[in-house]
Amino acid sequence: MRQIYLLLLLLVFSGTAFAQKADINNFVVKESLLKNSKLAIIAADSLDNPLEKINGTYTFTVSGFTQPVNFHDGVAILPLQLERSAFVYIKHQNDAGTHSKLLYVYKKDGDLNPYAINSMWLVIIPALIVFFAFAFRKFITIAVILLVIYIYFNHSNGLNLSTFFETIFDGLKGMF
Repeated sequence: MRQIYLLLLLLVFSGTAFAQKADINNFVVKESLLKNSKLAIIAADSLDNPLEKINGTYTFTVSGFTQPVNFHDGVAILPLQLERSAFVYIKHQNDAGTHSKLLYVYKKDGDLNPYAINSMWLVIIPALIVFFAFAFRKFITIAVILLVIYIYFNHSNGLNLSTFFETIFDGLKGMF
């Protein structure tokens, strides 16, 4: 009788273990292998090694638009094409927390080169400009011009104000 209970317990735990969906706690973004101006999301471990066991549909938020993304062997292709260089903010939320990356995707001659941007740079650059404006009074007009250029560059490349602050807050949450 005891052996039957152990066998049933083993079957229940093994059945639920296989039914669970694997979580994506880290990902890497690269250009799609098809070179079709689309980005590929690669599920990865904490050392950025690909996880090929990830299969199924996961929900990602890409620059403010929530969409389901289909993973096959740890790789998913985002459905939207990039027409020009732009900021792309990719976020995935699961039971382990929110996982996000801010990328500047540089497009040149049809090739996409994504560069990860630490969210603290979004705070440090304007803070330095404001610091120098207060430290050197003659620098105030140049500082205002630099801040306007900084805001215009971010906005014209797809990093609007809400995404800007969301990136900063997600980065601060990740630090603590």
